[in-house]
Amino acid sequence: MLNLTQSRYSEWWRRSTVYQVYPKSFKDTTGNGTGDIRGLTEKLDYLQELGIDIVWLQPVYVSPQYDNGYDVADYENINPDFGTMEDFDELIEELHRRGMKLMTDIVVNHTSTEHEWFKQSISGKDNPYRNYYIWKDPAPGGGLPNNWQSKFGGPAWQFDEASGQYYLTLFDKTQADLNWENAEVRRAVSDMMLFWARKGVDGFRMDVINLISKDQQFPNDDGSIPPGDGRKFYTDGPRVHEYIKDMYEEVFGPFEMVTVGEMSSTTLAHCIRYSNPEEREFSMTFNFHHLKVDYPGGRKWELMPYDFEALKRLFSEWQTGMQQGGGWNALFFNNHDQPRALSRFTDDDVYREESAKLLATTLHGLQGTPYVYQGEEIGMPNPKWKGIEEFRDIESLNMYRILQEQGKSPEAALSILQERSRDNSRTPMQWDDSPNAGFTSGTPWLKVDERYPDINVQKELERPDSILHHYRKLIALRKEHAVFIEGVFRRLDEGHPEVFAYARTGIGETLVVVSNFSSKEISFRFADKHWADLSQAGTDKLLTGNTADAPALTQELQLSPYASYMWLTTSNT
Repeated sequence: MLNLTQSRYSEWWRRSTVYQVYPKSFKDTTGNGTGDIRGLTEKLDYLQELGIDIVWLQPVYVSPQYDNGYDVADYENINPDFGTMEDFDELIEELHRRGMKLMTDIVVNHTSTEHEWFKQSISGKDNPYRNYYIWKDPAPGGGLPNNWQSKFGGPAWQFDEASGQYYLTLFDKTQADLNWENAEVRRAVSDMMLFWARKGVDGFRMDVINLISKDQQFPNDDGSIPPGDGRKFYTDGPRVHEYIKDMYEEVFGPFEMVTVGEMSSTTLAHCIRYSNPEEREFSMTFNFHHLKVDYPGGRKWELMPYDFEALKRLFSEWQTGMQQGGGWNALFFNNHDQPRALSRFTDDDVYREESAKLLATTLHGLQGTPYVYQGEEIGMPNPKWKGIEEFRDIESLNMYRILQEQGKSPEAALSILQERSRDNSRTPMQWDDSPNAGFTSGTPWLKVDERYPDINVQKELERPDSILHHYRKLIALRKEHAVFIEGVFRRLDEGHPEVFAYARTGIGETLVVVSNFSSKEISFRFADKHWADLSQAGTDKLLTGNTADAPALTQELQLSPYASYMWLTTSNT
């Protein structure tokens, strides 16, 4: 059982809900087609009414924007496309005035090649900044230092003709990996985080932070562990926990910050260490295993129906494992790097409203801190893409070329992008039914989904039974009932092909969640061993559901398509 009295640091954010803002697509106040900081400030009342405690603002630093801000060229200044430092200060002030907190992105596995550090580094081998990045000589026979692959496609090394050496780029070729073995790099990163903490930032989301420690031998990947792209030599690397503990001691702990680590291809054991308060590292962690259940053989750029049993198993393993180990999950179905879960796992058409509420109910009952990605609270689906010219994401454009080089037709490559592209989640936020969904008075940087006249915030606010109001209720419930924080997870569906059912058992109360992830009307029966426990709990109350029905908690339930219910049982003793 988690000890919730350990400290303020390890407590307050457990009852919180985080709202993720992709600033480029949230709200434009200037008419230039790109969202900005003042647009977020303008919508803080909306987020407060939704019940949000923490706003996660994605990168607004100076950047050439090859990777939408995750290629940082200056960590301590605001990109003029998003506004000014005064706008940022106003945002913090207005958030704090409403009792809300700000979490910002910190991207320190790599910088843009336009960062001054890299410009100095590439200027010559004798430059003091040379060792800020990872430079290697060619292999003994010439060519790449090793066979590691970029996560955006192609080799992870870029050649510098002037020096005859290669530098490491695990992501885009314009994102050079920092050398964390260099104590000066660690000091510079710490100073940068202190700069933002002193300005009043309340927390950090640490981008791909478990990749910062590399195997210093930089060996070739023999392919014995799929996908054989080198990740086993830099994922959860040899010194990563040491580096994070240093960050905690210097920044996170003294400023009582809420922190979340984005963990690429990580393990449960590492995430327990990253997020157990006794380890003094992060508040919580993101893992992505549950979002690979539609990757055949782990291959993102191939299509298959998602494996529902794998989805449930992964959620259950991480729920049980993190709780037993004292870790804490960051709960999410959606973010800026993933297609919309509504289109991916459920029905974004006939049963769009039921499906959106089902995903929310299923997620918000789990152990961890829920994250709401902009637009999911109104049921935004993947947009309808008509051609490659509508895409902007650098990863998607790279893969469109690579897929054709691998033999796929342009039509086949486009169909894969339509399902997999990160641009699916990056279309502008749909505020109302005015032109461009009320996002901008100009030309939006990325297309607005054509269904916005029917799917927008204004329409959702007007309907008391809307998806938006369902989110408001779920967010409020976790503040009212300790079982959301303390309850021990137990899976209840016994591998049912359409249903995910689980319980969270606390002191004197149990939360029960049952969700039908299918378009069929089905009958679901709790196994006798589970029902024996649930029926002895005492009285039950339906906390929320996504249909007009208000069923009691019984051993056998009739579930309409995409029906989802959450009950609270309380002991009579």
